This record gives sequence, structure tokens and C-alpha cells, in this order.
Amino acid sequence: MTAPLTLLAFDYGRRRVGVACGNTLLREAQPLRSIAAEGSARFEHIQRLIKEWQPDALVVGVPFHPDGAEHEITLAARKFARQLSGRYHLPVHEVDERYSSVEAERDDPDDLDAAAAAVILQQFFNDNP
Repeated sequence: MTAPLTLLAFDYGRRRVGVACGNTLLREAQPLRSIAAEGSARFEHIQRLIKEWQPDALVVGVPFHPDGAEHEITLAARKFARQLSGRYHLPVHEVDERYSSVEAERDDPDDLDAAAAAVILQQFFNDNP
């Protein structure tokens, strides 16, 4: 039996990034918080989270138009995923997050971005049994 893996998930946004955590044993995502910072300040916050949680892998939500077409934020989210991989040398998995914010809003969360990150991570668990 392999040891459970810890994952951090990110709902990328230009102004805020939602963060969630979970592990492969429980396969249940939990919202953590949002990071309201840009540029290198954003990565300083992420570095602290990685040090605290010591994840085995990262998950990034990548948005698409309803028809599956890419748009400007798709490219920015993929760039963010590459930056995470390069900075932290961890596997980074991309998840189609087309309706994550809509799904997260259903529960009327205190932190919508973190809740959307949890939806993204839960989708990753569901798609990777």
C-alpha cells in the first residue's frame, strides 16, 4: 500500500488565488484561503503554504469557454501552473475548471476563491480514482 499523498490546489485569478488542500487517503478537498497578492508577493504566500503543508503534488484549475475554447485566462492559468512547477519542483496537474466558481457559489462560502479551489481538487480526486 502506498502512503497517502497531500495535494494543494489553486483557483488562479489575476487578483486572487484560491487555495485548497486534500490527500489521497480521504480524497476530500477542503478550502484553505485566498491569496490576495500579485507577482512575487503571491509566490511568497504560496512558498509558506508549501512549507507548511509539504504537498506531494499541486493541482491548478484551468478555465475554458463553455464550448471548450481557450481564452486569455486559460493561458494565464497555464503559465501559473508552469511557474509553480519551475519554482517548487513538484508535479502540477491541470484540471478543467469551467464551472468551479458556479458550483462553489451554491454553498454560499465565506471565501469563494478557496471554495472554488476545493471544487477543482475534488474534481481531480473524482477523475483520478
